[in-house]
Amino acid sequence: MNKRLGQNWILLRGLARESAHWGDFVPLLQSTFPDAQITLLDLPGTGCFHREASPRTIKAITDSVRRHALDHAFLQQPVTILALSLGAMVAWEWMRSYPEDICGATLMNTSFADLSPFYQRLRWQSYRDFVALMMTRDVHNRESGILQLISNRRYIARDGVYAASQSGTGAAQDEQQIIQAWKKIQDERPMSLNNSFRQIIAAATYQPGDIKPEQPVLLLNGLGDRLVAPVCSEAIHKKWNLELRSHPWAGHDLTLDDGAWVALQLKDWVAVEAGC
Repeated sequence: MNKRLGQNWILLRGLARESAHWGDFVPLLQSTFPDAQITLLDLPGTGCFHREASPRTIKAITDSVRRHALDHAFLQQPVTILALSLGAMVAWEWMRSYPEDICGATLMNTSFADLSPFYQRLRWQSYRDFVALMMTRDVHNRESGILQLISNRRYIARDGVYAASQSGTGAAQDEQQIIQAWKKIQDERPMSLNNSFRQIIAAATYQPGDIKPEQPVLLLNGLGDRLVAPVCSEAIHKKWNLELRSHPWAGHDLTLDDGAWVALQLKDWVAVEAGC
């Protein structure tokens, strides 16, 4: 029974993304946990730290994030972490290195180097698109390409085939709003190419070893993830017998594609762990 779970959230984003990329999911999470404190933290090299150099290891990134959390009194009570992709690696390392800080974590669409091969951790089908996006200088085009790679908002799975879920100008306008919002983020707090590659190195080399965290951990993945293969979450699930819940069609950015589903899983998980 864990009565502290879900009372004090810290949210961590993934590769080359910052806290503003949580977008509309934050008020949704707050409405799901109305009495909870929700804190969004940027990784070094992103967001409010975009002028800093990102460390090349997950351990160093974790220590930097934790230092900031301590300095701003975000750890006065144990936190529950919600983290995506690279951010989930940071959450895992945080649980391993400083277990007293954290009472539980939900990890979305993540992977570990000692459990999954590189061609699953970054799906080989996406190599060309991913590298091209990293090198694209036009911010609008880059953010548009990133959206196409990490989100399936416009598609749903029917009999294993993706079909348009929206039509006409509505879907296009919704997509353009997201791209414009992401472009504004990049214009105001640009993530450098150098820091992107530093984060890639940190993620690519992270091997957490065999120690299972003491805290409850929930794994979420999207079966439509075209960036990180869903089997990477399955490998973590099998290694440590952790609970895994899979979304049938969502892509890599799970909270963007179906934030309501994520919030529902979190509410249920917290209730079960708290013995409610």
